[in-house]
Amino acid sequence: MPSQTFEIERKYDVDIGTAVPVWDGIPGVTVVTDGELRVLDARYFDTADITLSKAGVALRRRTGGPDAGWHIKGPREGDGRLEIGWPLGDDESIPDAVADTLARWSTAPLSPLARIANDRTAYLITGEAGVIAEFVDDRVRATDLRQNVERQWREWEVELGPAAPTDAAGRDALFTAIEVVVFAAGGRPAASDSKLARALGH
Repeated sequence: MPSQTFEIERKYDVDIGTAVPVWDGIPGVTVVTDGELRVLDARYFDTADITLSKAGVALRRRTGGPDAGWHIKGPREGDGRLEIGWPLGDDESIPDAVADTLARWSTAPLSPLARIANDRTAYLITGEAGVIAEFVDDRVRATDLRQNVERQWREWEVELGPAAPTDAAGRDALFTAIEVVVFAAGGRPAASDSKLARALGH
């Protein structure tokens, strides 16, 4: 069976030389782990007329990091997105199970859309009950494979963990506290809502 995760995250643009935030003063946070480097390499696929992108769906094959594999990110639902994951497999062909899941949006042939390489440093923000959020510092190199355009940028992401508040008001309060720290360190609200969109110039 594929893995399923409902991701609730926020993204921030940041200058290349900016130091990562110091997580003092966030209610409930007891420990922030040392950064863990993850070298990620993802290839995204879509139909010739980008049917998946138009539906708010992304298909990628990513190597590196703890969740290497095939991933489908579904359309945004409220403040998050459902991500479905499968193992990498023996070759780079799209597994039948992935194609079957994509069929609700399209059964047209798929071809490479973009490649995104990312040197990620990940930090776990933890409390008494476990991981409240994961903060990642991403240095991204992206190629729009259909237009042959390369782009580079740096961004921060904060994704809520299993010990984060489960109610909307609690999540909003947590993000408010996090953003006080992020903005004080030099982060800004992201100009694009996904790496794939930014790789394609959106």
